[in-house]
Amino acid sequence: MLFPLLVLAAPRLASAALAVPFVKPAPCPTCSSPNYVGPNNGSLGHTEFVPGKAFGRFIQIWLENTDFHVAASNPTFQDLAKDGVFLTNYLALTHPSEPNYVASISGDFYGLGDDNYYNIPENITTIVDLLVQNGVSWATYQENLPTIAWAPDFTQTNYYYVRKHNPLVIHDAIANTSQAAFIRNFNDFAADVTADVLPQWMFITPNLVNDGHDTTISYISSWLKYWLYPLLQDKRFNSGEDEDGTLILLTFDENETYSTRNAVAGLLLGSAVPKHLRGTTDSTLYSHYSTLSTVEGNWELGNLGRGDVNATLGNVFGFVADKIGFKNTDTPIASEPQTNLTGVFPGGLSSSNWIPFTAPNKNSTLFGGTKVRPGNQLEY
Repeated sequence: MLFPLLVLAAPRLASAALAVPFVKPAPCPTCSSPNYVGPNNGSLGHTEFVPGKAFGRFIQIWLENTDFHVAASNPTFQDLAKDGVFLTNYLALTHPSEPNYVASISGDFYGLGDDNYYNIPENITTIVDLLVQNGVSWATYQENLPTIAWAPDFTQTNYYYVRKHNPLVIHDAIANTSQAAFIRNFNDFAADVTADVLPQWMFITPNLVNDGHDTTISYISSWLKYWLYPLLQDKRFNSGEDEDGTLILLTFDENETYSTRNAVAGLLLGSAVPKHLRGTTDSTLYSHYSTLSTVEGNWELGNLGRGDVNATLGNVFGFVADKIGFKNTDTPIASEPQTNLTGVFPGGLSSSNWIPFTAPNKNSTLFGGTKVRPGNQLEY
């Protein structure tokens, strides 16, 4: 089978969303396709299943730049919400895209206020460190990623992969180690589903067309109907029930209107969602840090000592908090931190207010205490 020639992308400027007809990138979500660019790298092997307290698999799917009310009024999201929990008070952390993705992996965005090319030092602990240390399998699946751990942006006709939406490759603790083999493409995803070897933790990023970055909420809806709807009925993806089941978070990196509160829609789906909660809403304040705290609490992984242990922004998703005995914080909107600011924070990635990378809060005892990368002599 012939695959398109690899072409390095020129820097992409923010563009208006295009109302274009949806085109299936593959015959089915579990089918390989030359449109996904790279051939699969062979399926992952079977790994030992590590039981969780509230779910056995966690999948987060990130879409792009959509205001809460736009997603909430969309018929496809309303339809999906009938079988899940609609998170009505979910916050992105900042603007623009890249710092939100980064924060979801290591619990901070380190003052990052743009979408440029960065490498986060290898001594910074990530959620992958905690997963690996506890035997929980993981992978990220990036649509149109040409090869494993590909670093630059990549473009071909109508399909775009961008590094800024791949937070795993931005962290050297992953990209510069053997863990880079788990930064995979959508042909790999098809192979892993077919072989029934999907890992227990997954981060899934569609390309710039299917995630809505360069298109519209209607295009996202078409992609969800093509890709997610069938997978929800596939037990190789949406497996088990309750504590052995799959918890899926469908959300957005940030809202579109920077001048407003940075609220985005969030949906909890999958077989792990208790049946009596399906079709309900949850108004607890959550953020992208909640993806960390929820996973840490479910498998008792320990914590990163960063935003994941923040009492305001690190709340654990409600039904999971109930099962693990975690007390969420009730924060009124008037008291919550601002999360719609851009480029004004100090940190190791700040272009205007640089300070060295800071150590985590090593005093936190949540989920087994703060963990650090073995042998680290620099940051901690």
